[in-house]
This record gives sequence, C-alpha cells and structure tokens, in this order.
Amino acid sequence: MHLAGNGPVRVLQIGEGRFLRGFFDWMIHACRKQGLFDGSIAVTQPRPGGAEVLRALQAQDGLYTLVVRGLEDGTPVERSEVIAVFSTILNPFEQWAEFLALAEDPHLQFVVSNTTEAGLVYEPVPVPETACPASFPARLTWFLYRRFRHFQGAADKGLICLPCELVEGNGDRLREYVVRHSADWGLPDAFVCWLKQHNRFLNSLVDRIVTACPSAEAEAWRRRLGYEDDFLTVAEPYYLWVIQGDEAVERVLPFRAAGLNVHVVADLTPYQLRKVRILNGAHTLMAPVGILSGLTHVREVMADAELAAHVRSAIDDEVIPTLPLDQAETKQYAATVWERFANPFLEHRLLDIAMNSISKFRVRVLPSLRAYVERKGALPPRIVRSFAALIRLYKVRRAEDGAAGYAGITWRGTPYVLRDDPEVLARFHQAWCAFERREIALRDMVRSLLAQPELWGEDLGGVEGLVDALCRELQDMEHQQDLSIPISLR
Repeated sequence: MHLAGNGPVRVLQIGEGRFLRGFFDWMIHACRKQGLFDGSIAVTQPRPGGAEVLRALQAQDGLYTLVVRGLEDGTPVERSEVIAVFSTILNPFEQWAEFLALAEDPHLQFVVSNTTEAGLVYEPVPVPETACPASFPARLTWFLYRRFRHFQGAADKGLICLPCELVEGNGDRLREYVVRHSADWGLPDAFVCWLKQHNRFLNSLVDRIVTACPSAEAEAWRRRLGYEDDFLTVAEPYYLWVIQGDEAVERVLPFRAAGLNVHVVADLTPYQLRKVRILNGAHTLMAPVGILSGLTHVREVMADAELAAHVRSAIDDEVIPTLPLDQAETKQYAATVWERFANPFLEHRLLDIAMNSISKFRVRVLPSLRAYVERKGALPPRIVRSFAALIRLYKVRRAEDGAAGYAGITWRGTPYVLRDDPEVLARFHQAWCAFERREIALRDMVRSLLAQPELWGEDLGGVEGLVDALCRELQDMEHQQDLSIPISLR
C-alpha cells in the first residue's frame, strides 16, 4: 500500500504510540516542511500487541492529525495539522524478513525508539534467525548485524540510535545491551568493532505531554476537520529534547536549524535528573492515589485540593531537596510542571501513566526515596504513602476469561485494568491472594514483595522501617474504604 510519507527511508522507528507521533514524528514533519529533511520513516511496533494499531494506521495511509492545545506564554492556543511522515509500516513479528531487509537500505541513518522503561532491558534470547525476538535490544542487535554483513562493515553505514525511553543513560544502556547480545551469540569481533566505532548510541531526554483526543470531543473534532481520524493526537505546546552529543550530531540532525526546541549538550545529567525526578516522578506518585480515588485524568488530581497538596508536597519537600541542582531553578521548573498538569485542554489519563508502573516507580521515585533516607535519616512520608497506594493498585485478579488481563477495584468500588508485564502482575496477584486467603500476614506479604529485585532492581527489605511504614499506610487505606468518601491522604 502506498503511504503518504515520501522520500527514502532515513529513520527506523521502534514504537507506534502517541508520544512519538506527537514528538519526534511531528519534528520530522516540521523539518520536511522547511526542506531540511528529505526522508521518511519506517514505523514498527515494539511488542506483538501493537499489530492492530499498525493495521489501523496503515488503513489511514500513515496519516494522522496532531492538535496542539494549551497555554503559550499565558495565552490559550489551539492549532492542528496533518502529519505525513510514514512511508513504511511493518509488523516485525509477522514480517521479520521485511523488517531485516530495511537494514540493507543505504539511505537509513537513524533508529528512534520509545519502548517504555520496561522495553529497554537486557533479556538473554536465542539467535533470532527466523523469528522476531520480543526484546527490543536483541532485535536491534540482529538488525545491525544484518547491516554490517550487507555493507561489509563500511564505516559510513553505521547508524545513530536515539532512544527516547525515560531511562537514565538510555543510549549507553542500549549500546551495552547490544554488545552483550553480540557476545551471547558469538558474533564476529569485527562486527563488535564496527558497532562501537561507527554507530552512535546517544543519551537523550524527551519532554512533552501527548494524549489521545478526549472521547467526548471526538465527534466535534470530526465535524470540524471534515474527516474521521482514529489517530487524532493531542499535545501541549511545550516540548523539549536534549541530546548528549557534539557538533557532528547537530550537523546531521536538522532540528535546531528548523527552529525547534532541541539542544545538543555535553552533559545530560542535570536535565535528566530534573525531568525524571520531578515531572515523571510526580506522574508516577499521583497515578495510584488518583486511580484508587476514582479519578481519570491528571488535571482532576490537580483540581482536588487534598490530592494536589499530596503530590506537590512530595515533590517540593521530599524530591527537590535531594537533588544536587540549583534549588531555586529547580523549584521554578516544578512550578511550570504544575501549570502544565493543570492544562484544561489535555486528557492525560492516569491509567495510561500507570502502564508499567513498577518499572517506572523503580526509575522515577525510588532514587528519591533512597536519597531522602540518606540525607534525613527518615522515610519520606508522602513518597511512602504513594508507594503503599502503588502496592494497593496492584491488588489485581486475572479475569475469568483472561480477556481483560488483570483487573482491580478502586476505593470507590469501580473496576480498572492494569497494563504491565504479565510476570509482574502475576507476582502481585499471587502475593495478594496469599494474604486474602490468610496464608500470610500483611507484613509478610509486603516484606516478600520488597525483597524481589525483579520488581525494584534491588532488595528493598533492608530500608529501615519501610516494611512497617507501608503496612501502616495499607491498613489505614483499607480501614477507610467507605465508598462514599475519598481516601484521606493526611
């Protein structure tokens, strides 16, 4: 099928979700409009579950509408445009040979990914000669090996990898995993040398809130636009991309030339810390308490005086003081975050934020908890409260028919469905079932969950007082399950 994006394929995109559509793909579109980028994008999904999304996107010839809504210098703005950057749509799990054939394209320059924190991990897998591996780093390794063999290790055929996963040192980590897979499979030393010398894995930090179109507004937008768009995407005006690199990177990436808010810097650390711990940390702290309180969107949390105070206090009193950054500048950044969260035009769903919450909590919040304990010699009460709410959020049961995955019940008695790694959900399901069957006490359940490095990246049982504090919070939550009132956050 002919797709709307024209020009040679210069980008392989791993990730079909809203964020890349409202961030990177929009940037490429902006560069194309100014004649600064003559290529197109081949988009693939990171997991087997994305097949339906790709088919629907293909049915629209790869076209979708991006709406930018929000406040710009205090003034409400709203603008829309059709994005046409995709020339190729491939499902690697069904089209493995076609996916690998992209590695032989001489025009290809970049690999961009957004597979969430859960996707940027190392998992030993067999050599994927005949089938696409679930692991993104493994898939990329075999793709690069195919390119190395086809171009016989040509120095100018290396790629620039731009991972957008919210993981510190995402480029370094992806490079490490690709090298590990190469060793696992016994790939030639010449390939590993080419990999290290002629491919670049750049650490980067992305920042923009991108959501789906509110369902209540879908019909109004259809009438306004004059066409149906199942991929109508809504983004705030604010965006930022910081890439750790040098002048050579700026020469091949035309974003700055296009006037976009993209910065190539020598050290990404301060930007990374500020954004992941504050903006993303606040999202991860608010999602469990917001969902369990029966709320749907971020702006609803910010409109609730008690919940908003909980999140703000966690950031202002427990996260910012632990950051080795200028405190005044960091507090000013936090103030812009609260304004963005209150954007009345964005329908940023809490359940979307809660996807893969355990890996997100591990990356975004646990470092702040650790730093607070080291600095204060005590536990951060607001973070602990949200941690307990997270454990309660994962009080889930598998649906009898298996169709809905794992579902839980809010404090108000309404159901929700969690999206996470099935093994992670199974661990929590088994722990809660054992507790409810009175096979173990609450303290034993919490201790067993904290002791699993597979969940948290470490054994948290050694954090003094954490088990008892979480138990107290969980007991308090359960005792206040009067479904007519929201839970008290004190």
